[in-house]
Amino acid sequence: MPVSAFFYDRVVASFQIGSKMNESKPGGSQNSTCVFCRKNDDCPIKYGEKKTNEKWNLTVHYYCLLMSSGIWQRGKEEEGVYGFLIEDIRKEVTRASKLKCSVCKKTGASIGCVAPRCKRSYHFPCGLQRECIFQFTGNFASFCWKHRPVQIITSNNCRDSLLCTICLEFIEPIPTYSVLRSPCCKNAWFHRDCLQVQAINAGVFFFRCTLCNNSDIFQKEMLRMGIHIPEKDASWELEENAYQELLQHYEHCDVRRCRCKEGRDYNVPDSKWEIKRCQCCGSSGTHLACSSLQSWEQNWECCECRSILYSAGEFQKAKKHALPNTNVGINDCLLEESSPKLPRQSPGDQCKDLLRQGSKFRRDISTLIIELGFQVKKRPKKVFINKANFWNSALDGFRNQNFNPSYTIEIVYVNENDHFGREQPGSKQEFLSLLMQQLENSSLFEGSLSKNLSLNSQALKENLYYEAGKMVAISLVHGGPSPGFFSQTLFNCLAYGPENTQPILDDVSDFDVAQIMIRINTAATVDDLNSLIHDYYKYLEFIGCLRLITSISDKYMLAKDILVYHVIKRVQAPFESFKQGLKTLGVLEKIQTYPEAFFHIFCHKPENLSAKILSDLFTVHTLSDVQTLGFWNSYLQAVEDGKSTVTMEDILIFATGCKSIPPAGFKPSPSIECLHMDFPVGNKCDNCLALPITSTYKEFQESMDFAIKNTLRLEKEENSHFI
Repeated sequence: MPVSAFFYDRVVASFQIGSKMNESKPGGSQNSTCVFCRKNDDCPIKYGEKKTNEKWNLTVHYYCLLMSSGIWQRGKEEEGVYGFLIEDIRKEVTRASKLKCSVCKKTGASIGCVAPRCKRSYHFPCGLQRECIFQFTGNFASFCWKHRPVQIITSNNCRDSLLCTICLEFIEPIPTYSVLRSPCCKNAWFHRDCLQVQAINAGVFFFRCTLCNNSDIFQKEMLRMGIHIPEKDASWELEENAYQELLQHYEHCDVRRCRCKEGRDYNVPDSKWEIKRCQCCGSSGTHLACSSLQSWEQNWECCECRSILYSAGEFQKAKKHALPNTNVGINDCLLEESSPKLPRQSPGDQCKDLLRQGSKFRRDISTLIIELGFQVKKRPKKVFINKANFWNSALDGFRNQNFNPSYTIEIVYVNENDHFGREQPGSKQEFLSLLMQQLENSSLFEGSLSKNLSLNSQALKENLYYEAGKMVAISLVHGGPSPGFFSQTLFNCLAYGPENTQPILDDVSDFDVAQIMIRINTAATVDDLNSLIHDYYKYLEFIGCLRLITSISDKYMLAKDILVYHVIKRVQAPFESFKQGLKTLGVLEKIQTYPEAFFHIFCHKPENLSAKILSDLFTVHTLSDVQTLGFWNSYLQAVEDGKSTVTMEDILIFATGCKSIPPAGFKPSPSIECLHMDFPVGNKCDNCLALPITSTYKEFQESMDFAIKNTLRLEKEENSHFI
C-alpha cells in the first residue's frame, strides 16, 4: 500500500503527547470502537495509537488504518486522521464490510494477503492472532500465515537453549513466528515481543543488534519480519529534562576540615568561599580557603584522584599556559587550562610529542571538515523548501522526524501557488548559504559585526537556539559556508567553556548597559562610585551584582561582574541549547579539539575573491574555445580592477549560489564550458558556468555583465521576502 512513511512514526506518540482529539473528550478513545477491527482495546504497542475524531464520531487504531489494503493517505497530517481523509476512511469501511475475515468469520476484513492468488482477508488483531506478518515499510505489505516470510537458518547452528539477549530468558534457538534471530550475529536470538517493545522505545536511530551494534542489516531484516520501527528519537531522549542532572555543578566542600562557618554547601563566587571542583572527577569539591587556593584558575585534585595520579611518582604536572585567543577584559587576566597528567618521557620522546601536538593544532580546516563529512551516507534525503517561507520550511525540514543529518541532503524548491505541484531541484550549497545569512540577521544573535547570542524568550521556548546550532553544524559538514560572524567571546565559550572566557566591553550591544559600565569605570572617587550604585541599585540588585565598595579599585570588579552577567550568565540557557545543537555530527567536539583551526572561519568572513582565485577555482573539463577562455581571464581581471558593474562575488553567486568558497571547497568542483549562445548560464546544482562564444571581447563583456547583473537582481527581489 503506497502510504507515506512520514506518518507511521506517530505510533508511539501516545507515550509522550496526548492526542489532541482525545483531549476534547476525556476517556473517549477508551470507550470507542475501532471502525475497522471493531475492538475497543487501547494498546499502542499491539494496534498502534487509538485516535478518535469527535467531529465525525470515528475511532481507528493506527495500524488498522495503515495496513488496510484499499486506502491511501491523500491529505496533510493535520487533515482527517494522520492525513487519511474521512471520506476515504468511510469508503474503505464500506469496502471491508463486504469481506469476511478468514479467522473470525465476521465481516470488515480490510487487510488482504499480498501473495498472488491468495484471497485471505482478515482484521489486524485477527492477523496478529494467526501470526500474520505486517511489514511497516515500502508498500506496507501484509502476509497471511501460509505465505509469510521466514528466516532460513543453516543446520549446523547450535540447538541448545540460549538466552534472549533482551529479556535474558531461555528460548529454543529455532526460528518461529515468536522467535527471531539476528542477521548479523549467529548466537543472538530474541522474542518477537521483546524486539517490538525495544524498537518502539529505541526508534530508528537507536534500534540495533544488542551484540554487535549493527543497525543497517539488523533493521532491514527486522522490518522484513514485521517489526515496526518508528522513525522517532528514543523514548529516553524525549523525556523532559531527562539529562538535567548533567547540567548541575557539584557544589559541596569535601575536605576533612572545612573552615567555612556557613557550612559545606556555602558558595560565593569570586571570594575565598567559592567552591572549586576536582579537575579530574568533578564529583568532589573544596572552598578555595579550605585548600589554600589563591584563585579559581589554580588546579586542584581530590584525595582519591591525587592518590591514583601520583602513586609511585609515575606522573608529573604539565606547565600552565594561557589559552590561545583569549579576550582581555577590563582587568587583564590569565586563564589556565586544566593541566593533564603526562607519563614521564625521555627528552627525545618529549620533543617528538611536542611536534605531534604542534601538527595537531596546525591542521588545515578543510581537512578537518572533510573528515567530518565522512559521516554523511550516500542515502539521499529530500528537504522541501518554499522560498516564500524560507525560514519556516527549513525549520520544518530539519525538525521532520524522518530527517537524518547524516544522510545526503537534496534540496527541492516548491511553490505553494503552483497548482501542478511542480518541484525544482535546488543547490544544496546555495540553500546552506542562504540559511547562514538568515541566521546572521535573525533575532537569535545580537551585535553589529561580531555577534553574541541574544536572550529571546520566545525563541528559547520554541527551541530555536538548538536548531540554530544544528544548522551551523549541518552547514559545515555538508559543504556549506561557515558562520563568520561569531564574536571571539562566543567562540571561546564554545571552545574553552564560559568559565574560562572573559568578555570585553565591545560584546555589550545594549547601549544603556554599556553606559553604566563606562560610568563605573570612569568614577574618580569612592563617593562617586557609591552614588552610581545608588542610581542603579534596582538593576544591580536584579542581576545579582551588588557589592560593598571599600576602595576605588572595587569599580573594576563591579564592572567585570556586570560584563560577565550581561554577556555570559544572562544567556546561559540559550548558550546551552545552542551548544547541544552544535554537537550534531560531532562538530562541537571537533571545535574543542582544534579551536585554533576553527576560530578563523567562525569569527571572520572569508578572504576577498581575486581574479587569480576564481581563475584557479573554475576548471575546464571539456575541449573549449581558446579565444573565449582568453576573454574569460580578461573579464576576471577587468572585474577585479573595477572596470565592470559586476563583482567577483556576483560571478561566484551566479555560478554556484555562494558568495564565498566554503571551508571544505565546492562539491562538485566549479567548471567552465563554452557554448554558442547569447548569454552565460550558471548551473548552481552542478557548479557549472557556461560561457558564450563571441567574436569580440566587448560582446563577451556586455553579455556577461547583462546576464549576471539582471539574474542576481531578480533573485534578490525574490529573496527579499525571506532574507
